[in-house]
Amino acid sequence: QVHLVESGGGLVQPGGSLRLSCTASGINFRLYTMNWYRQATGKERELVASIFSGGSTNYTDSVKGRFTISRDNVRNRVFLQMNSLKPEDTAAYYCNVRARGSTFWGQGTQVTVSS
Repeated sequence: QVHLVESGGGLVQPGGSLRLSCTASGINFRLYTMNWYRQATGKERELVASIFSGGSTNYTDSVKGRFTISRDNVRNRVFLQMNSLKPEDTAAYYCNVRARGSTFWGQGTQVTVSS
């Protein structure tokens, strides 16, 4: 069974940084693209960043230059380093993987950017 567990969210002031972590189990982690999504209150869930099995990455335009996705294939973890945070980054952040014909989500971790 596939499990994704996120951690690292919290309250931070504008301009601050947070590092999210997601630990995966139940899959051969190194073979899969890992994604971070976010969902703000009243908005649709959006794809923030992806890291492919070979290490290449993609970002949504609003976070380019501020967020960095990375992975540790030994510890089955994916990270999202978020710098220069803005109030509009406030959302629940979810780890995601598509594997075995299904889509799996973590429980989410809340990020709140506020002074």
